[in-house]
Amino acid sequence: MSVVVAERLVSRSLVSDELFECLVARVERDEGHEPELAVRIVDQALAFLGTCAVHRGEPLSPSRMVDAGWHAFVLHTREYRRFCRRIAGRFIDHVPTDNLPAGPGELASPLHRTVAAMRIIGYAVDDELWFSSDNADCTGCHNGCHDDPPPVGEGY
Repeated sequence: MSVVVAERLVSRSLVSDELFECLVARVERDEGHEPELAVRIVDQALAFLGTCAVHRGEPLSPSRMVDAGWHAFVLHTREYRRFCRRIAGRFIDHVPTDNLPAGPGELASPLHRTVAAMRIIGYAVDDELWFSSDNADCTGCHNGCHDDPPPVGEGY
């Protein structure tokens, strides 16, 4: 009998220590979270983006808590653009869809699909940031979180 040991991908390694700390500080400041929680949020946002970079199929979506880390990164546009180009070969858009209607159970599907994809790819998942009761799915993106092509002529 053989045992397969799968290495976990370390999302924090996707950015420099300096940028990671900068993103953590922004989440602390903008969201009012304690440092330990801000670190977890940024970690999971990076894991989400790392998953979006390689995932093909139905769109992925962050939880509200994880989305706060993504927003912090998007505010650092130059670094975010370089990051996207390096890990995905394209810009990973964040497309708001605040006005899209959702049917019963529709919100849970993208979140579970996202977490499953993260686990398959090899990222550790912080379940509390994805599934706590005050952390329902982000409705800020739909079909733009991972596979929309970059806008024509934008020269990202």
